[in-house]
Amino acid sequence: MNEKVVLDRDDVRRTLVRIAHEIVENNRDAQALAIVGIHTRGAVLANRLHALVAELAGTEIPLGDLDISFYRDDLGERPTAPVVHASHLDFDPDDRTVVLVDDVLFTGRTVRAAIDALFDYGRPARVQLAVLADRGHRELPIRPDYVGKNLPTARGERVFVRLEEIDGVDEVAIADAAEPVLTGGGKAPR
Repeated sequence: MNEKVVLDRDDVRRTLVRIAHEIVENNRDAQALAIVGIHTRGAVLANRLHALVAELAGTEIPLGDLDISFYRDDLGERPTAPVVHASHLDFDPDDRTVVLVDDVLFTGRTVRAAIDALFDYGRPARVQLAVLADRGHRELPIRPDYVGKNLPTARGERVFVRLEEIDGVDEVAIADAAEPVLTGGGKAPR
């Protein structure tokens, strides 16, 4: 497979530590902070960020995750039914700063769907966005507040995020669009 690893295990770890520091620096009132991951890999990254932010802030911070399957604007266009996960938001988001976490920011449509899902639970004071990789090619006016790595990609290229908890390895790779989609240990490309 013709793919280039752009973040390895140590890079991913360092990137998440940096993002956690930025979140704490930009949100002085940790009591009003919450972290919410977008299924699937965004939820894994949110778990990691949650631990780092809580340690840096010296306080417990609410953690949640959202399934956005039925909030997507392309639901009817997908060839297969979505894999649905449960959402967990066991706290009131009202008047909090909620940091949404996702693995890759591409068109912005996933984030739009996540914001719609989040607002079904309440009305946060602010919503911030943290992503491991921003590959550009936005179709909606969405900009991340915290970016692990900007990846200048061609629209036809694919970005694979692999995380230890799901795939057995931490890495981010870019591959040509002509490459086959991985099964089992790899993530569907974005």
